[in-house]
Order: sequence, then C-alpha cells, then structure tokens
Amino acid sequence: MVVIESNSQQTIKNLQGRSVVLDILCRAGNGKVINVEVQKENNVDHQRRARYHASCITANTTDTGSQFKDIPDLCIIYISKSDIFKEGKTVYHIDRIIRETGTIVENGLQEIYVNAANKDSSNTSKLMTIFTESNAYDDVLFPVTSKRKRYFKEDTKGVAEMCAIMDEIREEGKEAGKLEVAESLLEMGLSVDKVIQATKLPIETVQTIANRITLY
Repeated sequence: MVVIESNSQQTIKNLQGRSVVLDILCRAGNGKVINVEVQKENNVDHQRRARYHASCITANTTDTGSQFKDIPDLCIIYISKSDIFKEGKTVYHIDRIIRETGTIVENGLQEIYVNAANKDSSNTSKLMTIFTESNAYDDVLFPVTSKRKRYFKEDTKGVAEMCAIMDEIREEGKEAGKLEVAESLLEMGLSVDKVIQATKLPIETVQTIANRITLY
C-alpha cells in the first residue's frame, strides 16, 4: 500500500451537523480511504462508533452525482486498549456473511479491530506493546517507531513538540464540544444571544446552527 495523503485530527460533520474528529484519515494509492482510530476508554459502544465514523467518511468522500459503484472503498482500523470482543485475539477482521449460506459478500467497507490487551507472538501484538507500555521499544522490528517514541519521550525538543500537539488537540476538542453544546441549547429553545453568552462562539456560527435546526 502506498499512502498518498494523510490527515490527523481531521474534523468532519454528518448531514445534521454533528462533528466527529478523526484520529487519522488516509487515502491510499489505489483510492481506498483508511481511517485509523485509537480508543482507550471502555465506556463507549466501539462497534457503533466505528459504524458512525464509516458513515460520515463515506458521505464526505463521495462526490455529488457519482454512481454507487464509484463510492470509495473504506477501511476502518479500530485500535482499542481492551479486547472488546473478548475472544482472546489481538486482531479481528469483520466480514459480511450471508447467514443462510456462509458466503462472504463485500460492499467496500472493511473493519479491522486491534487491541493491546492480548499478548501473542505476532508483530502486531509487539507493536501494540510499544504503543501502550511506557518503556517498551523494539529497534529491530520497529526501528522508526521506536526512534520517534524516544524522541517524544526523552528529547527536550521532542517533549516540547508533543506538548504543543496535545494543546492543539485539546483546543480542537473544546471547539467541537462547544458546537454540540450550542446545538443542544438551541434545540432546548434558548435564544441565539443566550447561547452565544454560554458558549462564547461567534454569532455567525451560532446563527448557522440555529438556521439548520429550523430547517429540520
């Protein structure tokens, strides 16, 4: 696979305007869109989260007037700290199967779930160990990853760079949260002025949300 485009922490919206922040969104050389999500928490419905991401990405990467056959193939790689399926595997590939015949059918969506909870001899398991354990490195199998990890953990410039990245991510998360709060307040009947006071969002942003709610 040759990745020709990659965006981290990209924000997209569904048709109702709800935002979702994607960890990594790539487009491969063959046109396939790849979304990599990392989730540490267990208080979410992981499969429905992956399904929601897939629907938003599909809608936002499909050109107006295109045929259904031209909808880009999409791969969701969902990395979790825990084993959400509790089947003892590090990697799970989800297939669409005709129940009556057992035949695998394709619609262009591929789901791969990876977890850091199960340890085996696979390279994927070893890579998850590097991601989740503070002092774990493997310069033989994963020299680039190990080098970057040391840079961000031990090098003064790397630590400063990581702090700046985290601050930026936190600010983006706050902004997305403000938009959801504004929408909820407007749906409850609060005026545009009151919502602006509560969220500190620009009047243009709040008015746009209010107009959209009125349409629906």
